[in-house]
Amino acid sequence: AWQCSSMGSLSAALCLSWALALVGEGMGGGDKPCLIQRCADEEGFDAVTLDEAGTMVFFKGSSVWKGFTGTAEPIEDSWPEIQGPVDAALRIHYHDHPEGLHDNVLLFQVLRPGYPKLIEQEFPGIPADLDAAVECHPKECPSETIVFFQGEKDSLVFSYDLRTKAVKQRSWPAVSNCTAAVRWLERYYCFQGIRFLRFDPLRGDVPPTYPRDARDYFMRCPGRGHGRESQKNATLRGILDACSGRPFPAFSSDDPGRIYAFRGGHYFRVDSVRDGLHAWLLNHTWSGLEGEVDAAFSWADKLYFIQGSQVTIYRSEHGYSQVEGYPRPLVEELGVSKADAAFTCPHSSVLHIIQGQSPRSPGPPQLLPHPHVDSAICTSKGVFLFVGADFHQYQDMAQLSTATVSAPAQNTAAVFFRCSPSGAPHPPPPGGHHPRDHHQ
Repeated sequence: AWQCSSMGSLSAALCLSWALALVGEGMGGGDKPCLIQRCADEEGFDAVTLDEAGTMVFFKGSSVWKGFTGTAEPIEDSWPEIQGPVDAALRIHYHDHPEGLHDNVLLFQVLRPGYPKLIEQEFPGIPADLDAAVECHPKECPSETIVFFQGEKDSLVFSYDLRTKAVKQRSWPAVSNCTAAVRWLERYYCFQGIRFLRFDPLRGDVPPTYPRDARDYFMRCPGRGHGRESQKNATLRGILDACSGRPFPAFSSDDPGRIYAFRGGHYFRVDSVRDGLHAWLLNHTWSGLEGEVDAAFSWADKLYFIQGSQVTIYRSEHGYSQVEGYPRPLVEELGVSKADAAFTCPHSSVLHIIQGQSPRSPGPPQLLPHPHVDSAICTSKGVFLFVGADFHQYQDMAQLSTATVSAPAQNTAAVFFRCSPSGAPHPPPPGGHHPRDHHQ
C-alpha cells in the first residue's frame, strides 16, 4: 500500500493524492551500488530539485542521485514513505509564511487509483496529472509562486500564487515537454529528457543555443563537460573562480537580502552560496551591461551600476529591466565624477559614496581608517569595506564614521564564498560548486 507523510503546518493536504516529504538529515550522501548509470541514460530524470543544504537532487525511477557526482541510491533510504517514481519535486522557501517555515522539499507522486483527489485543497485549480514543478521566488515573479508543467506537445503551464491562491494558465510553446524543472542561482531550467533549456519564469522565453545536453552541465561524465577553454586562460580562470583571491571591484546588497559580487564583466550571487558558486556574464541578468563595474548599489527598488564616469540603472522588480535614458554621466545623476564604492543601508534612503579615503554622505566629510576601498556594502550585519582580498566589518555607519583605526581584516573568499583562507575552495557539498562555464 502507498504511504504518505504529513509534515509541518501543511498537514495532510497532499496526502491522499500526492506524497509530501520534508528532507531529513539523511540527505548527506551514501555509497550504495549504482542502480542506474546516469551518464548512459538517454531518458533523463523524473524530477530535479535542491535540498535545504543546497545539494541538487536528481530522481529517476526508484533511485536518487545527490549532487553532480556519485552513485544512485534507493529513494526510500532518504524518504521511507516514498516508494517508486517521483513525478515532480521542488524546494519552497516560504518567504511570507507566518509560521516562518523555510526550505520544505515537496515530492509529488501519483498514488494508487481510487484515492481521493485532494490536491485542489492545497493547490486549487491545479490539475493532478503534472509533469514538473518549480518554485519562483519573489522579485523574480510578482510574488512567491509555483510553476507547474503539464503535457508534451500541447504543453500547459500553471502559475500558482502561494499567497492569493490565484492560478494563471499559459501556453509556452518554447518550453514544452518538461519532464523535470529546477531553479538554480536565479535561473530556471526545464529538462526534456537528457536535454535541458533555460527559460524566463514570467514569459516562457528561451535564450538562443538551447536545448543542451545535461550530461555536459549537470553531472560529471567521462569525456564530457564544458568551459574547457576558460580553464586554459589563467586570467579568465581567476575571474571565474570565486576562491582565486582576486579582488572584487564591486559588491552590492539590497533590502530583500540579495548580495552580488562583480569582477571582470561577471558576477556571483553571494547570499545563496550554499546552492553553489557560478560566475555569470553581466548581460545574462542585466541586459546590455558589460565590462568592469566600479561600484554598485541598490536604491528605491533600483540597482545602480557605476562604470567610470557613467551610471546605468535597472529596475529590480520581476527580474531586472533597464531604465530608459541610461547610461548617463555620473556627475549629472549623483553629483560626483567618480566613485570607488557606493552603498545604502537596509531600509535607508541615504546613499554613501567613497572617494579615496573620504565617504561622501550627508554632513561634513570624514576620513576613513583606510587609504583606499575597493567596494562596500551595508547589510543587517553591519558595514563591510572590501580592500584587496580582505574585508573589514563595522557594526554600523556610526562606528565607521568615528573609527580611527581599521577593523581587523578578514578573508573575503573564506567568509563570503566559504573557501579556505588560502583561497583554495573547501570540498563543496554534492551539487554545490559548478563554476566552470560562464555561458550556461
